Amino acid sequence: MPLKKYGVLKGKAIDSKQGSDSSPHYQVLIEDDQGTKYRIAINIKSQSSPSEVLYFVSEDFNSGDITKLPHLETGFTEINHNHPDIALDYIRGKLFDPKKMIPLPANIPGPNNDLNDKINHYFQEAINKKAVVYAFGDRWGPEMGQPDQYFNFMPGNGIHDIHMNQGNVGKWQQDNGTWQDGGVLIYFEETGKWVGMFLAFQSQSWCTDDQGNATRPVEECNYKNFDQKRRQTNEKSKK
Repeated sequence: MPLKKYGVLKGKAIDSKQGSDSSPHYQVLIEDDQGTKYRIAINIKSQSSPSEVLYFVSEDFNSGDITKLPHLETGFTEINHNHPDIALDYIRGKLFDPKKMIPLPANIPGPNNDLNDKINHYFQEAINKKAVVYAFGDRWGPEMGQPDQYFNFMPGNGIHDIHMNQGNVGKWQQDNGTWQDGGVLIYFEETGKWVGMFLAFQSQSWCTDDQGNATRPVEECNYKNFDQKRRQTNEKSKK
């Protein structure tokens, strides 16, 4: 079953909080042009083994689809039959080479060597330069009468599942779907530069069917060998 309310949040990042062992998400406060606040929660640690989250960032992201994003109004846009052209799919959308992803620990001593540090670098730049943030994932809220637990705005609401949302097994299989992957795009208006940030779990298979369910175990089809397996599948289909 796919995510309940997949879409993209557009706004400016105005604050952030790094994750910790007790709260393994990097939190970002986003505000749209109407003054509505949202929180985006970015996983920095996997509940499945291995715990290190896969990470890839492009500092010169280039995709034909992003030309449509600036025309969106700020705030949350649900993506279904009305906006299939701006949805993300790590496998079918050919957004990046999965083999370029690296597993990173959530938080270890030292500078620029863990996922907290990597994400923080780009969001601090986004805050300082008032860049436009596009966060893809699953919407929660608004939670009427409940303040946000990290930034204390009301009503609490935001985006989570900002990572690949297919190829899951076990209790997370219910989130599987195609064209509903999460991620973050940051647009720096002064320079016209796009940064693309993409995350996945090592427990996810990169061979999925039309419902986003794994067709091969992760040991046979993962981020390291996905291209090779896809070629083999294509070769078999031609015979």
